[in-house]
Amino acid sequence: MMKSLSFPLLLVLLFQCSTTSAQPAAAPASPVVAPSPPAPSPPAPPALGPAPPLLGPVPAGPDDITKILTKASQFTVLLKLMKVTSVDKQINAQLNNSNNGLTIFAPNDNAFSGLKSGTLNQLSAEQQVELVQFHVVPSFLSVSQFQTVSNPLRTQAGGSGKFEFPLTLTTSGSNVNISTGVNNATVDQIIFSDGQLAVYLVDKVLLPMNIFGPKPPAPAPAPAKPKKKPALATSPVADSVPVDTSGEGKLMVPGMMVVIGLTVVGTFYS
Repeated sequence: MMKSLSFPLLLVLLFQCSTTSAQPAAAPASPVVAPSPPAPSPPAPPALGPAPPLLGPVPAGPDDITKILTKASQFTVLLKLMKVTSVDKQINAQLNNSNNGLTIFAPNDNAFSGLKSGTLNQLSAEQQVELVQFHVVPSFLSVSQFQTVSNPLRTQAGGSGKFEFPLTLTTSGSNVNISTGVNNATVDQIIFSDGQLAVYLVDKVLLPMNIFGPKPPAPAPAPAKPKKKPALATSPVADSVPVDTSGEGKLMVPGMMVVIGLTVVGTFYS
């Protein structure tokens, strides 16, 4: 015979059943979403070598290309050329009076020693000025801008035509190359950069096409105009001379008779 449950135990059982039925159902798990791949990072600018130690700090104030190259050392020949041609004064004046900035590709003494003996002495005064200005770009170029620069690159020496003074700048990995049409150079180090002036060490003297390249072909000469044949002059005396048609070759002149044959027979005067 089945024993009846006590009343308190019955209440406990009823309470547990009601609590279990009142619990909400568990929420379905949210789907796992795979993270999107990271965006590709832009290519890093070419890594140039660090600037060589300067012989003391550059004095505060406006940029001075002479002081910068003197402190960096090993630019004796370039400094002499700048002084002789007065390009150093021109550069400093532009830095102080313009907001465009300048970029200078500076060959050191080792680069100049690679030139053929007597090369600089054979240049005229005007060509020496153009040679120094050929190493100056009339705008500030940072290392990152080397990858996006527009070629041909105009220099301070003149225009960007083939037989003028342009540069072509290209990058390949960490290398920065400069082509002049005559030779190629490599940018090795940052000598100085402050947002207004950038000075880079190059391993060769940049030789412009206008001075060291083949001369442009001479323009074709204009076609010569056809010459007009001169009109035959007529003599009033000859027009009035009667012509002998007898076949003896006589030329009748008033007051004169001339017989023309193999030899002159005679002249008679009336």
